[in-house]
Amino acid sequence: MLYMITSMNNRLRIFMILIFISILSSSFASAKTIYFQLKVYHFQTVEQEQVIDRYLEKTYLPAMHKLGFKELAVFKPIDNIDKADKIIYVFSSSPKLEKFASLDELILKDNQYLQSGKEYLDASYNNAPFSRVETIIMKAFKGMPFVSVPKLKANKSERVYELRSYEGPTEKLSANKISMFNNGEIEIFEKLNFNAVFYGQVISGSTMPNLMYLTTFENMTDREAHWKAFGPLYKPMAEMPQYQNNVSKNVTILCRPTEYSDI
Repeated sequence: MLYMITSMNNRLRIFMILIFISILSSSFASAKTIYFQLKVYHFQTVEQEQVIDRYLEKTYLPAMHKLGFKELAVFKPIDNIDKADKIIYVFSSSPKLEKFASLDELILKDNQYLQSGKEYLDASYNNAPFSRVETIIMKAFKGMPFVSVPKLKANKSERVYELRSYEGPTEKLSANKISMFNNGEIEIFEKLNFNAVFYGQVISGSTMPNLMYLTTFENMTDREAHWKAFGPLYKPMAEMPQYQNNVSKNVTILCRPTEYSDI
């Protein structure tokens, strides 16, 4: 009888341990970080923009979806019309960094992609659809290790997407700014409902060390109201001695999503 009770207790103990391991594994899985790619198309003319738009909408995004990429964002600076160097941003994410490394090879195996994208892919050397393409790779912050789809009601033509890049004086100071986000700044953004899509540490790009993040708003008035509310909550944190001088350059670009953007 005593043996049976002991045996049952052992089985119960093992069962409870297995449940604990399962819960712990699930927690680690949900907390697993992801990586971001931001492709930056530089162009100069309306004709180039139209070719890139057709390629992205009809060819690139469908091919990316087939490869398992979700929640792709395409957005353009509002002041493109005033710039000689005009830009289109394409944002994507994956839990596997190597998927971005092999992306060009994988996408070229898609015959539908090759056929649909002929106008862009087979452009002549003296009639290229862009002046240059830049690729930025990021790692998600621990404070938000995922992509969040913005909960906006306004038409895409009215929305404002705010892309920010914070360059740091040194790697250590840039890491300090990232810890600032992870230890309270992201919470302020969430409390005020900034509808952030991502926060990422740049691990490959032209202006390192730096971080980038994207917040979204219903319109310009909504954006201004959010930042006005942000200041008083952020001020105490910004004045902490341990967070001084961790940003050497703040680049802010206000954009609008394209109609064919997933988010």
